[in-house]
Amino acid sequence: MSSVQFNSNSFHPPNNTDTSRHTHTESLENGDVEKEQGMFAEPNNKGGETTDEYTNLVKYISTYREGGRRKSTASGVYDGNDPEAKKKPWWKFWGGKKTAAGGDEFEVPDEWIETDIKKGITSAEVETRRKKTGWNELTTEKENMFLKFLGYFQGPILYVMEIAVLLAAGLQDWIDFGVIIAILLLNAGVGWYQEKQAADVVASLRGDIAMKAYVIRDGGEQEIKARELVPGDIILVEEGQVIPADAKLICDYETPEAFAEYQQMQREELDGDIAEKHVDEDGEQEEQHHGHAVVAADQSAITGESLAVDKYMGDTLYYTTGCKRGKAYAVVTASARVSFVGRTASLVQGAKDQGHFKAIMNSIGTALLVLVVAWILIAWIGGFYHHLNIATPKDSSENLLHYVLILLIVGVPVGLPVVTTTTLAVGAAYLATEKAIVQKLTAIESLAGVDVLCSDKTGTLTANQLSIREPYVAEGQDVNWMMAVAALASSHNTKSLDPIDKVTILTLKKYPKAREILESGWKTQKYTPFDPVSKRITTEALYNGQLFTCAKGAPKAILNLTNCSKETSDLFKAKAAEFARRGFRSLGVAVKEGDKEWILLGMLPMFDPPREDTAQTITEAQTLGLKVKMLTGDAIAIAKETCTMLNLGSKVYNSEKLIHSGLSGSTQHDLVERADGFAEVFPEHKYQVVEMLQERGHLTAMTGDGVNDAPSLKKSDCGIAVEGASEAAQAAADIVFLAPGLSTIVSAIKIARQIFQRMKAYIQYRIALCLHLEIYLVTSMVIINETVRVDLVVFLALFADLATIAVAYDNAHYEARPVEWQLPKIWIISVVLGVLLALGTWVVRGSMFLPNGGIIQNYGSIQEVLFLEISLTENWLIFVTRGSETWPSWQLVGAILGVDILSTLFCVFGWISGEGENPSDPADLAGNLTDVPPKVGNTSIVTVVVIWIYSLAVIIVIAIVYFLLNKISWLDNLGRKSRNAGDTQMENIIGHLSKLALEHEMDDTGKKRWHLAARANEAEVDD
Repeated sequence: MSSVQFNSNSFHPPNNTDTSRHTHTESLENGDVEKEQGMFAEPNNKGGETTDEYTNLVKYISTYREGGRRKSTASGVYDGNDPEAKKKPWWKFWGGKKTAAGGDEFEVPDEWIETDIKKGITSAEVETRRKKTGWNELTTEKENMFLKFLGYFQGPILYVMEIAVLLAAGLQDWIDFGVIIAILLLNAGVGWYQEKQAADVVASLRGDIAMKAYVIRDGGEQEIKARELVPGDIILVEEGQVIPADAKLICDYETPEAFAEYQQMQREELDGDIAEKHVDEDGEQEEQHHGHAVVAADQSAITGESLAVDKYMGDTLYYTTGCKRGKAYAVVTASARVSFVGRTASLVQGAKDQGHFKAIMNSIGTALLVLVVAWILIAWIGGFYHHLNIATPKDSSENLLHYVLILLIVGVPVGLPVVTTTTLAVGAAYLATEKAIVQKLTAIESLAGVDVLCSDKTGTLTANQLSIREPYVAEGQDVNWMMAVAALASSHNTKSLDPIDKVTILTLKKYPKAREILESGWKTQKYTPFDPVSKRITTEALYNGQLFTCAKGAPKAILNLTNCSKETSDLFKAKAAEFARRGFRSLGVAVKEGDKEWILLGMLPMFDPPREDTAQTITEAQTLGLKVKMLTGDAIAIAKETCTMLNLGSKVYNSEKLIHSGLSGSTQHDLVERADGFAEVFPEHKYQVVEMLQERGHLTAMTGDGVNDAPSLKKSDCGIAVEGASEAAQAAADIVFLAPGLSTIVSAIKIARQIFQRMKAYIQYRIALCLHLEIYLVTSMVIINETVRVDLVVFLALFADLATIAVAYDNAHYEARPVEWQLPKIWIISVVLGVLLALGTWVVRGSMFLPNGGIIQNYGSIQEVLFLEISLTENWLIFVTRGSETWPSWQLVGAILGVDILSTLFCVFGWISGEGENPSDPADLAGNLTDVPPKVGNTSIVTVVVIWIYSLAVIIVIAIVYFLLNKISWLDNLGRKSRNAGDTQMENIIGHLSKLALEHEMDDTGKKRWHLAARANEAEVDD
């Protein structure tokens, strides 16, 4: 066997080292760590010298310090140079921002995109062009605040309340007219302010995940926000980045001299001198490409094509697609609004997805409106029998139109849409402070209901602190040569190193002689990044005129390259198995000189330790009804060892079992559902796992960080981009985490469930309030021809909204299982609570028919007594529906106490009680209802105290009933969907159909035939 060896003890770099620069790399002579990691490498012009790729790499190794961070211009607060950030005067609410001058579409002149790749455009040109094209974004970053405020007056519930305003004006009840408008303004104002404050908090952190772009401007490379790009900007696109705008590909980053070739091609296009397209055998035109592929782009988001598409000189790169391979120059041809994606988005701009949350709110609102109409009909029928007029007498509430007005006010919870939306917004702001950026509010509801979490291993379950342990060196090889080859077979872009490449390169700190080898005059000819087919990285590099091919990758893939002896092969395999059993991830290293055979150099064992809190967090997740499944690209032995260390379980399967094992139908679904984890996972496996779990009724969250993870993040019920995720993954995710670890995700799930509990408690409370007054008032209208005065009713509605403004800030508990709306349960409990409240009010009213006045001590007003009892019991009901697991917040207690005091003052002083109350039918018998009070309508302090005590007793009874209702098992589970409901028969049918294919053939007579046949497996297709 031929051998290529470097003896590190006798290896000496040649005197005339070739230091010609192959890549644009930055001089790091000053040891600036942030520049090492954050900037593109550039020539060092000091003394006319240049720093080559490998000298630069060695300096990176020598000067790297843990904790260095890349400088970023992204920030939640814009600097003063951004004119969009300048605040308008408060009174200047009109004139929403336009995306371009005049708001019209601007056609980019051809000369704009003829930019030199070395100079770029100037800052002055940027401002001039932006005035014509606008900012590079699909939507404006700031909404028109006035229009947003008006949005709080829209919706079925609010429209009914606005009808009530018109009705009050028609009846000339100006107090009611003013109070109803105040209720609408209060809800809109509070909702607008709370949501704005919450949005500001989220926006202040969203800047940390804003898309970035690297451009050539004013003759140098700069990092800017992608929204600042203009047509004609020269951008740098590279592996792992999202394309920040529609752009035309110019040339490879390593060969800027090809720009002249690109310019010639552009001139030929303008002159119409373009080669005719070639027609293939099927009669279809084949697109002719210029030269070799420069980059590969992931266009799955817009075309559905799962494989990366090669892009050549002059090809278009589309906005928001991902760069999968390569690094190149490109020129921006269109801003986001007029890009391919932007034009598509504008077609569906009006079709907004309201989501599940909006559907729930609409169903509740619709049901309440139907109930209101039914109660109005019953009240009118009763009014007919009492011979009530339509609108007279004007100073009385006992007429048909006033009945309509009263029931519209009490039966329509105007605060329902506002309070629930602001609760979500405030919750999103709180999640933002916990380093979880919510991309859309409805994601909170999805996160609260998740019962399966498919988690990455690296960085989420483990510490993402890879280290290389004692390497295995093949017999007769030198460890320093092996480490140098491993570094050669790595990416050298120190700005965005893959974790494996980074630890490989930085491990050379321990091997100074390996660093000497790197500095001895190497020159990279070709670098091929890792791909899931070859499972290796290769680099072709020249040394002293001799070509060396270096490879690093999966042990099996590297071993297959070589032609080593059986003894060497068996020892290598045994060592790989041993490393796997110890939980180490291994990388094989091999090298080839010229046309000679590959030489196996050895193996690098890497270990990423589990986070200290991961095992405890998984246990906590299980107590929350959350099943954690680990999905990793590691070998199955490593995956099983990791699962054992984390107490995840031992049912870990190779991902090939999902596709190539012959499993299908319910058997395949059962495997996915029971599995604790999957090994050797590729992105398509993640998508398939999510799809099968969803088919079984599970709400699934999926974590991801790479461009390839975007489809599965979109598919899942709640896509989670973990800390350090690529821009493509962040764009596809519902929630982006800025902090690492599983504990942050589980903590966010608990917070989401608390937010959900606040909304659920408020909805139960609000439905019960509507039913309370509807039941009591309609029955009193029908039975005794009496109602609470409309003036007092509007204040009851106002006080109910005032009391619950602080619900969004309450200390809620979280359920120990995934949450669901369970609307049947909500309605049953709300109806029971509403009936109990109505009975409590009837007891008070009934007692006042007694000769001694019943509840009234000394003197009192029927209207004010009823007003106080209704107000107190309704306000305190929120303490029942919120649950007793946590103490209420001081904001909620303060708001309710303030409203209670106001209600008490109304009762004591008889405000708007109506001096000439119409007697009920039958008339009251008590003589002390208004027995020589200081003023008609007043109520004695003693009576007020009795009402407070009675109301407290009513709430205690209701709380006991509420507690007992929640202990009924069938009611507790009413409305919950089955989380493991599989249609076995249908799954098997689909599984069998997936194995069939439609074949076309032609018989001897030339007649075409179509028939079903067994689908060829992937291996047969490859053959």
